[in-house]
Amino acid sequence: MAHFKTAPEDVVPFGQKIAFGSGNLANQLFPAALGVFMIILVLALKMNPLLAGLLAALPRLMDAIIDPIMGYISDNTRTRWGRRKPYIFVGSIITGLTFMVMWQLYPENSQTYNFFYFLGFSLLFYIGYTIFAAPLIGLGYEMSPDYHERTRLMAVSQWMGQIAWMIAPWFWVIIYNPAVYASAPEGARNLSLWVGALCLLLGIMPALFCKEMVLPDIILQPGSKGKSKLSLKDLAANSKEFIIGIKQTITCKPFMKLCGATFFIFNGFQTIAQFAFFIIIFYLFKGDTTAAGQWPAWFGTISALATALLVIPVITFISQKVGKKNAFIISTVISMVGYLLKWWAFSPANPYLMFLPLPLISFGIGGLFTLMMSMTADVCDIDELNNGTRREAMFGAVYWWMVKLGTAMALLMSGAVLNWVGFDQNVTVQSPQAITNLRIADISIPIITGLIAIVIIWKYDVTELKAHEIREALKVRRAEILSQDVIENVSTS
Repeated sequence: MAHFKTAPEDVVPFGQKIAFGSGNLANQLFPAALGVFMIILVLALKMNPLLAGLLAALPRLMDAIIDPIMGYISDNTRTRWGRRKPYIFVGSIITGLTFMVMWQLYPENSQTYNFFYFLGFSLLFYIGYTIFAAPLIGLGYEMSPDYHERTRLMAVSQWMGQIAWMIAPWFWVIIYNPAVYASAPEGARNLSLWVGALCLLLGIMPALFCKEMVLPDIILQPGSKGKSKLSLKDLAANSKEFIIGIKQTITCKPFMKLCGATFFIFNGFQTIAQFAFFIIIFYLFKGDTTAAGQWPAWFGTISALATALLVIPVITFISQKVGKKNAFIISTVISMVGYLLKWWAFSPANPYLMFLPLPLISFGIGGLFTLMMSMTADVCDIDELNNGTRREAMFGAVYWWMVKLGTAMALLMSGAVLNWVGFDQNVTVQSPQAITNLRIADISIPIITGLIAIVIIWKYDVTELKAHEIREALKVRRAEILSQDVIENVSTS
């Protein structure tokens, strides 16, 4: 396999990597916190699991629909501050504030009231989240043109993002600690204020300290002479270009392989994400939340630590040796072995065994986003070569549209699975059959989706050599475009 040395000018300064990672930490802390907080709806507010599943799924469906629109808007925006950073700044503020408000729920309110209150503010939250996240992802794709530096940037970003998954499980301990809060709903109301404020501050860091790609507008937006077309006057033209952009994006075969593989890996992970809490509480500790204590928190924290300290460095190293696609397949197979080991590792006789498969399981999600984010940046170069424009945010939006669509389906499926296995939110001791079925689902679902993802990615062909050839071709193309633009300007002056 051919290897190419990263040029000094292609290296992203460490401070900018940290700033971008701070944005990703906020981007990860929201879903990490929601994964814990959503359990409150069922266990503390006694909401039907199917309704809780709807609350998790419906806003994400809306989020997925508007993601490509936000990507198009960001790609075609021209301001003195750039085409990404203004949206990141404003979106971070909206998202942080609405997260605080939507968790102000009270058990004395009816289930119907809490359902519609939460649904309304969730929709506002995810609008702000899209304004923040779509440009943030596009920013990450354009911060370096180098094949390996992109992976290193995403490794730092994902490493910082894992901090969210280290601390979020402890929200469970804090919320359910009677010495801290009189009730879990009170804990959720108070803790959401701190989480929202922290995410707001972290989210604005990329807008303040990161640099966007420096290219002439004639290349970023061919034919526009550097002028943005985002206006009501040009609404028809914008709509046509948006549809063309979507078509060009979803007909890029390498990109769709990335989307498909991500859809199944993340779908499988999200479907069972809450099951570990239920299995620990109702299988290992027979429904005794006091006895379960900090075990669920340690389970999540050690998983995140394994991802940060083991998976991300190892996968980054492996990808530089065997390529990103092969590294993804290796990481997925390792995670499947870990999921299989959960059947023996979850033992009421020795709860400590639950930590045994975690380093292996962590290769699934840890490897997925470290590699896929870098691989999508490579695909953006292919798109520019084929279609003549830079559309990182559009690719990021469509990619995360697939992720969010999968998440919405997974969360809805998660509630359906809980109902199917016979889980009863109103009892403290679940039936043996319900627990057995839940454990089988917890293991089999991510293994099946992992196999499907490997099949999808098997023929992905963007190697380091091909990425290098594309980059060289882009240099020639850009030089030609700039030369032609100079000639046209001279002839018209």
